[in-house]
Amino acid sequence: MTSKAIVKCDSKWKVLALGVLALLLWQAGPASAAEEPDLIFRRSTVFKWLSPNDKLATYALDDPEVEGVACHFTVPEKGGYKGWLGLAEEVSDISLACRQIGPIKFKHKLEQGDDMFRQRRSLFFKKMQIVRGCDAKRNVLVYMVYSDRLIEGSPKNSTSSVPIMPWGAGDAAIQKCGEFIQ
Repeated sequence: MTSKAIVKCDSKWKVLALGVLALLLWQAGPASAAEEPDLIFRRSTVFKWLSPNDKLATYALDDPEVEGVACHFTVPEKGGYKGWLGLAEEVSDISLACRQIGPIKFKHKLEQGDDMFRQRRSLFFKKMQIVRGCDAKRNVLVYMVYSDRLIEGSPKNSTSSVPIMPWGAGDAAIQKCGEFIQ
């Protein structure tokens, strides 16, 4: 093999390695439409002797596009060495509850079924998503959480609804979610 052939071969491997590294960083990076959620508490569910326990973790998240709405969700977190290193694929059992916590104000027009929050649930292909919609007939915001995989998806999901109601004596003008959906 000539030195030119070796350099070409080395550069092909470098390009391939850089591509794999870029894919890993893209998949491992944060993928959220909202700020990071606030951890409320964790509860151990499976004891492990020499590694972290499996847990359920409950988080709070304010809707970044609709003031006055907060969601709480509970997700399982894998323990063991794979979970500790961030290599475990998390299961899809996620519960969701969203509530009005103040006067509701839409920041701008929204798409029906927009992502409110996304979070990686495995090293490569699985993510959790909270999406928002509007039931215009009932003036209710609807939130759905689900996890998906690039290959096969996941049927497990949870839904929560937030009726838009007046908040206190000074909140006379109730916004209609149908007016803010494109």
